Amino acid sequence: MNKSSTVPVVKDLVLIGGGHSHLSVLKYFAMHPVSGVRLTLITRDLHTPYSGMLPGYIAGHYQYDEAHIDLRPLAQFAQARIFHAEVTAMDLQNQQIFCEGRPPVNYDIASINIGSRPGTLHVPGADRFSLPVKPIDKFLAQWSVLASEITHSDKTFHLAVVGGGAGGIEMALATQYRLHQLLSASHKSTDTLQVDIYCDSNEILPTHNKRVRQRFYRILKSRNIRIHHNHRVVQLENNTISCDHNKHFPANAALWLTNACAPAWIKDSGLEVDEQGFITVNDYLQSTSDNNIFAAGDIAAMINHPRPKSGVFAVRQGPPLARNLGRAIHHKNLQPFTPQQHFLGLISSGDKYAIASRNNWSLEGAWLWKIKDWIDRRFMDNFNVLPEMTAAAMQGNTPQIDKTIADKKTLKEISAIAMRCGGCGAKVGSTVLSRVINRLTPISRDDVVIGLADPDDAAVTEVASGKLVVQSVDYFRSFIDDPYIFGQIAANHALSDIFAMGAETQSAMAIATIPYGIESQIEDQLYQTMSGAVHVLNASNTALVGGHSSEGAELSFGLSVTGLVDREQLMCKSGMQTGDVLILTKALGTGTLFAADMRLKAKGRWIDAALQSMLLSNQAAGLCLHRHGATACTDVTGFGLLGHLVEMTRSSQRSVELYLHTLPVLDGALETIATGIFSSLQEQNVRLRRAIKDPGELRAHKHYPLLFDPQTSGGLLAAIPAENAEACLTELKTCAYPASVIIGKVSNETENLERVMLKA
Repeated sequence: MNKSSTVPVVKDLVLIGGGHSHLSVLKYFAMHPVSGVRLTLITRDLHTPYSGMLPGYIAGHYQYDEAHIDLRPLAQFAQARIFHAEVTAMDLQNQQIFCEGRPPVNYDIASINIGSRPGTLHVPGADRFSLPVKPIDKFLAQWSVLASEITHSDKTFHLAVVGGGAGGIEMALATQYRLHQLLSASHKSTDTLQVDIYCDSNEILPTHNKRVRQRFYRILKSRNIRIHHNHRVVQLENNTISCDHNKHFPANAALWLTNACAPAWIKDSGLEVDEQGFITVNDYLQSTSDNNIFAAGDIAAMINHPRPKSGVFAVRQGPPLARNLGRAIHHKNLQPFTPQQHFLGLISSGDKYAIASRNNWSLEGAWLWKIKDWIDRRFMDNFNVLPEMTAAAMQGNTPQIDKTIADKKTLKEISAIAMRCGGCGAKVGSTVLSRVINRLTPISRDDVVIGLADPDDAAVTEVASGKLVVQSVDYFRSFIDDPYIFGQIAANHALSDIFAMGAETQSAMAIATIPYGIESQIEDQLYQTMSGAVHVLNASNTALVGGHSSEGAELSFGLSVTGLVDREQLMCKSGMQTGDVLILTKALGTGTLFAADMRLKAKGRWIDAALQSMLLSNQAAGLCLHRHGATACTDVTGFGLLGHLVEMTRSSQRSVELYLHTLPVLDGALETIATGIFSSLQEQNVRLRRAIKDPGELRAHKHYPLLFDPQTSGGLLAAIPAENAEACLTELKTCAYPASVIIGKVSNETENLERVMLKA
């Protein structure tokens, strides 16, 4: 969600991971924003599963969204940037965080809450033949495949669960319950499934009392789940699990729920860790070796208060972590936190039945599962049910910076920002530009005579004999908070005009407006944006030859692009022929989805899928369409599908039949349209409905509003001879355009205003 603001960024607080503790941090800063602090969440998963509801989700009691917290709207509610990436390294000295495939992220204070993962490295074959339950998102993807395999198997399937703690017991019961349901639904005997639990102690649930163990022994026996006590797993092979004392058992699949460990990059970064690789933290949840690093949840080890790895402790650490991060930002003394030693555990048995455990006390019953369900749903609503975003809330931060977060040097620089004038004074400083340019690695081309590396004020390029020059420019403000991704999308959007005309791109000049800020922040924002753009330009063999930058209230970016094309290869909007079919290469819906995103009404996975579509270059599609004889072509952008189709019909003097039911749609777009959420440009695009010939009842078709939905970095729309259409679609899908589809056909010549006939 884009917000304009004249408040410069003074400090960067970066949250690594979307674990349970960081949920509270995001909510805290939503309620207690600090002007001048930029909050960033780096997360591998956009939907974080709640561990308390995982067994219920596996058992089939919850739907996906009921058991997951959508991090994107929560981050936006906290006015936090969200970077969909996985951290691979940290540079503590230079205070940088590294993620694969993107520029480093700077931080002043960082907090780590990425959870743990089962340690399989020490057991031969475990990394290859087991299904670790953590990270949970990866397990869930594999679980659906495994469940299908078991359901469709005609042989006895041996499912091993490695780990006799509460997690292992719950998982064994939940998976068996769900698989029995699936087998019964397929009219197969549940006797074909055998579940075995392997634990290296002489008791299951070693951290719980005797009464709890007795209750679960009874339940496990009644469910015919076998327990192998004092069986330490030493090796996994295909269909075999080996334990110490040379014991071997059949195991077609093994769920791994023991021996938690930390990713290697934590220790490699230089942070102080314990024997298992977890970050050692003091009573303030602050790293014992770096005051600028905090950690919570499974990844942290409190040196004065060791506790088992449990979601309960991660949840309880959230509020004190948030408060201490806020105090650290303001240079205040931190407050100690002592985790509780005892808590009420509600352990489910798979079938909406639970056992309570606390100290030496225990109860069981279906009513306890209802209480657990109520507690879990209440917790989820705290982060999934967010207030409506008002127009005022979307306008940005408070106008005055919180000066308690800045040192004297920074305050002096902030004062200078207020004195900056317009005109040339609005330009980004030359030293900042020089440093950014030196960090970029744009490609070079032989036909660029004077380019980015030269001191001249204008670029000079060479045009080969017989080539036509194709030029276009696009520029718009950022609609997402990740400048690197925005730079890529803006570049794709700008290049598409060239590709739609069958040309190759030669050079580009950048136009950037960077939000006000201290020099280091301006440099980072410009570098992140330009890095994204250069990544796309390099992939299309386009040389960056110059540009212009300025400061403003919000991030905006665009490119002026030059392309070259042979006259006979040029594709235009005119040229459609009667009998041609219409092919669209990307799905529709970016306008409504990002309008919903601004209102916190879009799911994270919807926006991620839309971004992936927008990051897909149209270069290969343009070449493919030309190879198959496209008679006319354009890219679908701000005027929407109908607007660009009208341009083609008018210039070609043709009418078209458009098949509403075949329109490809981005995931979630129909849901947001159904709730009445549209882009601000939709109303203007709707005026073009006069080009539609008597739509009648088709106005009520669910795809009808998509005709007017403005697209950013949308697909190509082309007219193709009908005899070439099938081969063209096959090649497009091979070239990674899976949404490509025929959406209509070109009919007779006409000069009528109504050129578009809708078909259901």
